[in-house]
Amino acid sequence: MRYYLVAGEASGDLHASNLMSALLIDDSEADFRFLGGDLMSKIGGFRVHHFRDTAYMGIWPVLAHIQTIFKRGREIFRDIATWNPDVVILIDCPGFNLPIASLVRKKLSIPVVYYISPKIWAWKSYRIKRIRRDVTELFSILPFEPAYYKQRGFSVKYVGNPSLDAIEEFRNSSSSGRDYGDKPLLTLLPGSRKQEIKRNLSIMLKTVREIDGFQIVVAGAPSIEKEYYQSLLKDTDIKVFFEQTYELLEKSYVAIITSGTATLETALFGIPQVVCYYMPFGGVVSFLRKMFLKIKYISLVNIIAGREVVPELVAGKMTATNLKKELLPLLSDTEERAKQLKGYNDVRKLLGPTGASKNAARGIIRLLKEKR
Repeated sequence: MRYYLVAGEASGDLHASNLMSALLIDDSEADFRFLGGDLMSKIGGFRVHHFRDTAYMGIWPVLAHIQTIFKRGREIFRDIATWNPDVVILIDCPGFNLPIASLVRKKLSIPVVYYISPKIWAWKSYRIKRIRRDVTELFSILPFEPAYYKQRGFSVKYVGNPSLDAIEEFRNSSSSGRDYGDKPLLTLLPGSRKQEIKRNLSIMLKTVREIDGFQIVVAGAPSIEKEYYQSLLKDTDIKVFFEQTYELLEKSYVAIITSGTATLETALFGIPQVVCYYMPFGGVVSFLRKMFLKIKYISLVNIIAGREVVPELVAGKMTATNLKKELLPLLSDTEERAKQLKGYNDVRKLLGPTGASKNAARGIIRLLKEKR
């Protein structure tokens, strides 16, 4: 069968490549065509465009390149219409993918599968109307999403969380025997984009500079050059390591994490953490957050648990003083540390078994057989 995939950013490239591998297990003649990245290209098929042509983050970069984004979306739709696949598979990235889903529904008789739901439970809940109208089937990776969608008249299937699979694969591989020193690791993950790295790392450094007994390391984002980190880490003996995030987390004693998937991954490794995200004009941002966000927490750990398992310092609350206050109790065998680890066990149970990509692939093939 012919599968057209659209993955508009790096995380989508990873999840889509794993899905493609899983599809090949049950459909050895699978033919892929896609907008994606290098990981998808390694699996096979034909890449129409690289995701870097559409992966703009933040309000101003998106507005500055809005014409390019719309143009690319129209090109992808025309390519779908010409190639006429058996199914269109959209990976996250709703700003780019939902308009494509709408065009496919209006003009083509091709089923649309959405893998990794838009976070409509956090903001832009109005998108549920477009999802109900334009998406044939949605496969979720967060355990609370099926109930959320059911209340709004749309049935989705939870297939498991890909982070479980990635960490299991890492642990089953010949994991690195790298030596990071004799001291326990305190790992910093300050983000993936230059501006957020600069803002978050500066506060992290103020927090940890007086902490003794730990080897402090930074997990570098793959898209950021080493020289950028070095300019931020000058006058310190802190080292940055690239493509070693899982190795660092596995060997860490504690971590400071900028919100994102890394918060869940850190929890699955069983590493206590403080979650933080600095924004300028913190007071205003905190107010706007209450106005527009429909969730109490920002970290996946707390969102999945439905309670505060890990401390969160966001916008105006992200200061060196507050960060140190939350970090210090996690640096030894304390009640706070034990409470986090217990919370992690609860989150792990909620996530269920591994096999997200395989379950999604089987669901897609089942759908196509039913359509035939």
